[in-house]
Amino acid sequence: MSEKVFASAKDLKVGKYVLIEGNPCRIVSIDKSKPGKHGSAKLRIVATDIFTRQKKNLLTNTGSDVEVPIIERKTAQVLSVSGNSAQVMDPQSYETFEILLPDEIQGEVNAGDEVEVMEAMGKRTILRKR
Repeated sequence: MSEKVFASAKDLKVGKYVLIEGNPCRIVSIDKSKPGKHGSAKLRIVATDIFTRQKKNLLTNTGSDVEVPIIERKTAQVLSVSGNSAQVMDPQSYETFEILLPDEIQGEVNAGDEVEVMEAMGKRTILRKR
């Protein structure tokens, strides 16, 4: 299965996802400039990396193609919590994996809780406690 697909830059919207420098990012804002005398209209996309929470910028033509990550959202059960990481299990495949807890929910997650996990480009992150 492919980790990414291509989409036209003019079809991107705030809240959707795009790959910037190989990192999956959620779009925060899009600014469009008018076409000039010798060039096409440009899009300036500001997005945040879904794993590191860093701001990233992408400048592209409206007619060009951009890479869009394939993102899966799943629920998982927390088996144990150790410091800032948790061992979670996918209830469908019974696969267990170690995952870092985001700063926002550290201390709130305990063994037995259900969490929402986002997976993209071979990486996983916990979005929230359910």
